[in-house]
Amino acid sequence: MRVVVCREYAPPESLVVEERPSSPLGTGQVRVRVTASGVNFVDGLIVQGRYQVRPPVPFVPGNEVAGVVTEVAPDVDGAVTGLTVGRRVMGIVGFGGFATEVVLPARAVVPSPERLTDTQAATFMQSYMTARFALVHRARARAGERLLVLGAGGGVGLAAVDVGRSLGLRVLAAASSTDKRDLARSKGADECVDTAGDIAEVTSRLKDTARAWGGGGVDLVYDPIGGALAETALRTLVDDGQYLVVGFAAGEIPRLPANHILLRNRRVTGVDWGGWIGAHQAENRQMLLDLCAAVDRGELHPVEPTVYRFDDAGVALRDQLERRVVGKSVLVA
Repeated sequence: MRVVVCREYAPPESLVVEERPSSPLGTGQVRVRVTASGVNFVDGLIVQGRYQVRPPVPFVPGNEVAGVVTEVAPDVDGAVTGLTVGRRVMGIVGFGGFATEVVLPARAVVPSPERLTDTQAATFMQSYMTARFALVHRARARAGERLLVLGAGGGVGLAAVDVGRSLGLRVLAAASSTDKRDLARSKGADECVDTAGDIAEVTSRLKDTARAWGGGGVDLVYDPIGGALAETALRTLVDDGQYLVVGFAAGEIPRLPANHILLRNRRVTGVDWGGWIGAHQAENRQMLLDLCAAVDRGELHPVEPTVYRFDDAGVALRDQLERRVVGKSVLVA
């Protein structure tokens, strides 16, 4: 099999492709021929050693894959799991997703929804699971609430727009280009706001738009970006509004003014889906199955990602890091 290897923490252009023997199949595992590997912004940070998780080098990056089951361990009941040879599946791997073959625990794999292509399936899980965990498990969002999504043109933000709409939320999408805002609107955003340009102008525009559109403010802020707009986003919240800290794609951890949290009874809520998984394996799998069912019912509509050749993993990560991608990215062999 072929794998993309990070030999040292370095720019993504330093990644190399290697041939490796297939891994043995163990108890409770399935072997999957990978047809598509999801590429996420965080992968670009990890290979440079700029993320809080620093796997020992060398390692194979990539967290989500889609493909076809080629082998099933004898103790895996296909009738119960739906995992049989020839079945289209998708799964979370932790690390090792930039490969043409993976061996995974059966609990980490589910059948792919019929409505999704393999490239959509490989870019669905991380962003949609994060959005579902944030809005349902952490925020306890209710239909009719007003949601501001920062970075709404990227994969994580678009998933929040789509999931939010499916929950009956009204969505204000903040994004930096016309293409990104148009895509967010196509996924259910009720209104959009431009976040490109001078920071003072953007700050004023975001605040004024959120307050005018939301009738005084928004109930929820979904922030996977951090950085300069975080404080402004906090100020758009109504009394008892909730700020969801999802990530720091801007590369800067914001300092939120505690007085604005105190005096308006606002809430700041951490969203660490990856950290939650370890102690909630069964709940996590059920959440993924619920999302897949929502796709099959036509309630969720993941984007078709930008496709890169397997050998161009470094290019794909660089494009993510420099915000050149609208939506999601995927590697195909």
